[in-house]
Amino acid sequence: MIRLIYLHGFNSSPQTIKGRQLAAWLEPLAGRIAFDLPALPHRPGEAIARIEALLAQHAADDITLIGSSLGGYYATFLAEKHGLKAVLINPAVLPDRDLEQYLGPQRNLYTDEAYELMPAHLAEMRALSVPRITRPERYYLLVQTGDEVLDYREAVRYYAGVKQRVIEGGDHGFQDFEREIPEILRFAGWSAASL
Repeated sequence: MIRLIYLHGFNSSPQTIKGRQLAAWLEPLAGRIAFDLPALPHRPGEAIARIEALLAQHAADDITLIGSSLGGYYATFLAEKHGLKAVLINPAVLPDRDLEQYLGPQRNLYTDEAYELMPAHLAEMRALSVPRITRPERYYLLVQTGDEVLDYREAVRYYAGVKQRVIEGGDHGFQDFEREIPEILRFAGWSAASL
């Protein structure tokens, strides 16, 4: 069975708009495409452990990771480690650098959970760094040039050689995400004739 696992970004949750849109879109395909949207802890090491446990439960499935922002960084690490396919939506390339300015008190935008972003978080992110992807055919990059949080050009350079869709305008939340879902499903291996 094809299984999609959506990995949300920093200070997000399974209530993320893109995750909910994807879940709603896949509802009629239940039984043919499985979908998981795990809640990821704010500690990178714990987030990876939670995803690894999910991967172990569904090892026989044809898994495609879908990662947004920090979730894209996690997806890249796990795709390389396990030989999985990954769809990356406005992914973070150097989150330890980008989040350094946010060290200190944080509040999750969806759950209202309060915690402190510490240097240890950034060190855990650095430990997940993939210097270079090994099999470009396993990746599909989706970026919007209007991303106000991350420089889309860093992702375009880092993921050079992979299937890329660079959309003018938009924002970090990735406007009109639903329009991209059929192509994401094709990339994951779902028959175009079935869409």
